[in-house]
Amino acid sequence: MAGKQGEGRAARGTTWRMAEPPLVGITTDLCESPGGERAFAYLRYVRAVAAAGGVPVLLPPARAAAAEHARRLSAFVLTGGDDPRMEPFGGTTHPRATPVHADRQEYETALLDALAQRCRDKPVLGVCLGMQMMALHAGGSLDQRMEESSPAIAEAHWDRTHEILPAVNGSPPPLFDAVPLHVFSRHRQAISDSGGLRVLARSADGVIEAVWDPERTFYVGVQWHPERTEQESAGLGVFRRLVAACGG
Repeated sequence: MAGKQGEGRAARGTTWRMAEPPLVGITTDLCESPGGERAFAYLRYVRAVAAAGGVPVLLPPARAAAAEHARRLSAFVLTGGDDPRMEPFGGTTHPRATPVHADRQEYETALLDALAQRCRDKPVLGVCLGMQMMALHAGGSLDQRMEESSPAIAEAHWDRTHEILPAVNGSPPPLFDAVPLHVFSRHRQAISDSGGLRVLARSADGVIEAVWDPERTFYVGVQWHPERTEQESAGLGVFRRLVAACGG
């Protein structure tokens, strides 16, 4: 009798619930303000992560905290921004580039290092600059001035919606449930070599639009801005896939 009562109490005390939503880190940028430097992120990223079922967490660019961020959070969004500084990757920054804040680049490099070394199962989405950082980190290279190398192509990728298509065959990669995709782009630089990452999609003019690492749970970079793209599959759907990947 006592055993049955104990079992009943245990059953009544058990709370059945779904797993908690994943914490998704969103990288921030830096700008000057009257009180000093300020870290910020565009709310489009925050709202997209929340709408996809994640809990958005803004990540200040503190390099010393990168390893702990990688360990404690469930997934990551590397946001868009200015142009990568090429010297840390063995190159020279184009004189007409708008270099990203050095502290931000150092932090994101340290975060990518920590994820690659100890947290390869953590899902990662790189957007525009974020994708370029992923490619550079993987040994790739950039066309730093599309308006000089390909003026007509550059115009088609600045504040424009355009079409992209998958660049791989076989089993569906982790983005395409609709073909073609129509995406919103705003970039003056593009990946010319994806390094150790595989090319996942291109635009009709040949620009690399998405890269991935098929050996990792969800490690995807997109050149367009899914947080500003209307088509579900290429917009909010990308964030939904990131969050879904947190469940394995």
